[in-house]
Amino acid sequence: MVSRIDRKQVVETALRLLNEVGLDGLTLRRIAKELNVQAPALYWHFKNKQELLDEMATEIFRRMTVQLRAGTGPWGDGPGYTWQDAALTAARELRRELLSYRDGGKVFSGTRMTDESAAGPLETHLGRIVAAGFTPREAVRAWFTLYNFTIGLVIEEQSVHPDPENPAHRDPAYDLEARQRRLGDSHPLAAAAGPEMFGDMEAAFEAGLRIIVAGIEATRGRG
Repeated sequence: MVSRIDRKQVVETALRLLNEVGLDGLTLRRIAKELNVQAPALYWHFKNKQELLDEMATEIFRRMTVQLRAGTGPWGDGPGYTWQDAALTAARELRRELLSYRDGGKVFSGTRMTDESAAGPLETHLGRIVAAGFTPREAVRAWFTLYNFTIGLVIEEQSVHPDPENPAHRDPAYDLEARQRRLGDSHPLAAAAGPEMFGDMEAAFEAGLRIIVAGIEATRGRG
């Protein structure tokens, strides 16, 4: 028996539905209904939801790095393009792409790539850092720290602003004024932290990038 749908159709449908129903609502049954097939037809391609999430994360990565592989878009090069520029661009592009999908950070977190599409971009990023004088080990640690910070912040950001179609919408659970009233008298520092953590998320992201990049440079050669 050969399925009349292919893996690509399933993944594209899943990514489209993700923005409608979120990760919790994205079930194989819901995807099968959208494709007008019975749920068992999906098991021809994916044994379980985790396998599907792995392929979805891989497809998100392919879409994110298409410009890098083509040498176009925001990816610079040449004498004036530093390892810092490359690292910041990679982190910003990762955040931008993940924010375009509802729960994109959660989809990406904890999944594995299903092919070698990540190897080329990773080789490029690590090569730039090594060329700047870092050891391969330092380069890997630098990139892995930026990568995990970015994914973690996106997960938090998407809790505050869950709808990619309406990024200005804030989940009422993150009402900063209500948080200030609740914590202000008894925990003033915790209350003051609210706007920094859950206010302007892009500013928080950029501040975190600056801290990490400065730390990478400051710890060069320390093992």
